[in-house]
Amino acid sequence: MDKNNLPSLPLALLPVVLTLGLLALQLFYYGDFTPHIPLILGLAITSLLGVLRGQGWMDIREGVFHVIHVSMPSLAVLIVVGMIIGVWIASGTVPTLIYYGLTLLTPSIFLAAAMILCAVVSLSLGTSWGTVGTIGLALMGIGAGFGIPAYWTAGAVVSGAFFGDKVSPLSDTTNLAPAVTGTNVFDHIKNMLPTTVPAMLIALTIYIAAGFLLIGETVGDVTSINQITSGLTERFNLGFVPLIPAVIVVGLALMKKPPLPSLFAGVIAGAIVAIFWQGVGLHDVFTFAQSGYSIETGIADIDTLLNAGGIQSMMWTISLMLIALGFGGALERTGCLEAIIMAIISRVKSFAAVQTSAIGTAFATNMVAGDPYISIALPGRMFAPLYRGMGYSTLNLSRAVEEGGTMMSPLIPWNAGGAFVISALSLGVMDGNMTNLLYIPLAFACWTAPLIGIFYALTNLFSPMATEKDRSEWAKQNEEIMDLGDHELAYDETAVT
Repeated sequence: MDKNNLPSLPLALLPVVLTLGLLALQLFYYGDFTPHIPLILGLAITSLLGVLRGQGWMDIREGVFHVIHVSMPSLAVLIVVGMIIGVWIASGTVPTLIYYGLTLLTPSIFLAAAMILCAVVSLSLGTSWGTVGTIGLALMGIGAGFGIPAYWTAGAVVSGAFFGDKVSPLSDTTNLAPAVTGTNVFDHIKNMLPTTVPAMLIALTIYIAAGFLLIGETVGDVTSINQITSGLTERFNLGFVPLIPAVIVVGLALMKKPPLPSLFAGVIAGAIVAIFWQGVGLHDVFTFAQSGYSIETGIADIDTLLNAGGIQSMMWTISLMLIALGFGGALERTGCLEAIIMAIISRVKSFAAVQTSAIGTAFATNMVAGDPYISIALPGRMFAPLYRGMGYSTLNLSRAVEEGGTMMSPLIPWNAGGAFVISALSLGVMDGNMTNLLYIPLAFACWTAPLIGIFYALTNLFSPMATEKDRSEWAKQNEEIMDLGDHELAYDETAVT
């Protein structure tokens, strides 16, 4: 949008404030965790604002569907992860992981081990969502067997999974952040380590302490664990064969194959194992992939763990994502987000203020627009001139938008990342179990990384200055960005893995 035609700050804030108010009414007053309708009303309010200011509906609609289009790969991952959960339970992959987890791990080290395992898998796959929906689901089962509260396990899973998504060269957001800020992806990853590694070490220390001081004293008895393990061995053929689908997915990731085909290969491999190793019928495999796995063992713990998955289990999350993305697209196209960010930019003067504002803006955009892509792309484009004008490398900016965008995404329940975590890990929030939202403060690695980044900004530690090479590249990038047009997100979506 033409910067001369942006709405005033109060007008730009109006649809944001009204939508957040509707969300608060739905979530906290009515106690109903279904943010869909408040977000739809927010989309309508934003669109009406644009029309009243002279924009055509077709132009606003184009902005809405543009953002949805950019995020379609993520929606596709959701569908495949739903399939993989149902099929991997039928193939015995998830039951095998739960069995060996219960027999090899101890409750006191479980949370630390869960975080490390998810970090390694996510680093290999390049997708936090794929990690949460596969290994994360199995870890939820192991944690339940140990009697560990679901919110503790979910916090450890999210900490590890989104660490990998932040620093894996295969991750879409890890490629998007340097793309919009004009930096190199490997330089970007290297510059994120000073915040990411300490955050992971802090989280690891807390999980170890919690395991020995809190959880180790409160876990369920051995009888419950034995009941689960014996129930799994009676109903599934365990061993190495059921692990083959997981090995194939990780192997394809290590070969740097794209995440979506790699995950789908896991679905096919799981289906083959389910048919030939577990004796499941082909039509049953289709049903499990579509509607989720279903079993009645008479053992409540097993039934709770394994009745999960399927494409339909992801429809609540997919519908929420579509609406949230549409709302974000309307805010972006009507200039509301740009007006708010421009107001912030005009008030920051020091490097510390700019860096802190970039992190906060990415986080706030995550909350309002519900989409990690917008929260990275829009602030990444708009804050870049400030860094260049101060002589600082835009590597600082790419790190800031990852910390406020990627890392905070799973901590906002109506955001795409948060909605997926709640759905994939079966936290029961949609059914009114708000207790499991405690995973948000317990995902220590996610929210400590931005705090460390702000500390570095205040002390000027790990805050690289621009090089001569940077300055020459900026001159070229300025010409390219101008050619994209004011209303477009300044990155090439085809470059996102």
